[in-house]
Amino acid sequence: MEQIHLTGSNDEMEHVLQLMEGLTTIRPKTAQELLENCRSAKVKRVFLWSAETAGHSWFKRLDLSRIDLGKGKRQLYKGGKLNRKYGITVPEREEFPHV
Repeated sequence: MEQIHLTGSNDEMEHVLQLMEGLTTIRPKTAQELLENCRSAKVKRVFLWSAETAGHSWFKRLDLSRIDLGKGKRQLYKGGKLNRKYGITVPEREEFPHV
């Protein structure tokens, strides 16, 4: 989550996605608590988007209705597309051939 908070460039966003791909064994309850207590909408949105994009099985066990994602859109990836579910700009799928 701290790494997500520090992202500011496209390369850093790509690195976050690579990190999330490896986060296969996190306990859903732990992730839920961290997300509910996190105060950064950016962090929560990127965390959820990247976990969903990576296809982690634990993602399905999160209760997204209990996680406040704030309001408005955030441009996080320059030249990306808007992900309407999370209200953030993200890379095009083909920019991440490993996902």
